[in-house]
Amino acid sequence: MSKTHLVVTIVGSDKRGLVAEVTESVLENNASIEESHMTRLGGEFAIIMLVSLSEAEKEPFNKSLEKFEKEGLTIFKSETSLSRLNKFQGFVPYEISVWGADHAGIVHTVAEYLADEEIQVEDVETRVSKAPLSGAPLFSMNAVVQAPPELSLPELREELEDLGDRLGVDIDIKLKME
Repeated sequence: MSKTHLVVTIVGSDKRGLVAEVTESVLENNASIEESHMTRLGGEFAIIMLVSLSEAEKEPFNKSLEKFEKEGLTIFKSETSLSRLNKFQGFVPYEISVWGADHAGIVHTVAEYLADEEIQVEDVETRVSKAPLSGAPLFSMNAVVQAPPELSLPELREELEDLGDRLGVDIDIKLKME
């Protein structure tokens, strides 16, 4: 039986039980969550998931999500193909960590560097928190990337350290262990 893959994003006011309700719709439609990220951002809750299901279950599943729109949530669905993963065969997975005093432009500058080096961003998480004693805003970013095999870890480490120096933050990179 042929499987279809959907990227489903649900965003709306944070409320207790939302994850249970959404995953119940997945389960009731014989679908499976292959990957997901669910988080509260401010007063909103965001669910992003890659769902696999049979072609026959796609329409009933999409219909089941309409109840969330009626509750005021925003739903986005997009059919996707896993074939794009083949494009990154042979790429090397790395974890990048960035931390330091918060200021504008950190994410953009790091992302621009990665794009210029043809490094594929897989996952990024950022956060601003308060320093324990001073209360100054501290920035942190963790990313998982796929780098072309011709870029060596020592070369990437040196370039990212230089970038960190220009930004006034610390940047570390290491091989991602599966």
